[in-house]
Amino acid sequence: QVQLVESGGGLVQAGGSMRLSCAASGSTVSNYAMGWFRQAPGKEREFVATIRWSEYSTYYSESVKGRFTISRDNAENTVYLQMNSLKPEDTAVYYCAVRYSGAYNAVSSYAYWGQGTQVTVSS
Repeated sequence: QVQLVESGGGLVQAGGSMRLSCAASGSTVSNYAMGWFRQAPGKEREFVATIRWSEYSTYYSESVKGRFTISRDNAENTVYLQMNSLKPEDTAVYYCAVRYSGAYNAVSSYAYWGQGTQVTVSS
């Protein structure tokens, strides 16, 4: 079992920045990928970014590319999402998750999920 706890959400004005954290505990995640997803009210959960734990490879959705950066700290078993130039359309609950296999942008590829943290961007 893997436990994931997100933190760092809140309210920010458009154009501002915010950093989310996701702390993993339980079974080791050092050999697996981590991802961030988000879900806005009335919408499906969508892929945001992913990072492979051991290879540092990263992928982003087109909507956040160039504005968001995913990173991780192996020693702290933590993954981060730095969000810059935030827009009102970035408002959503953000989730981190662990992926063992499958497509990096598919919800079904992720086995464990955190409880989510709310990010609200005001215009």
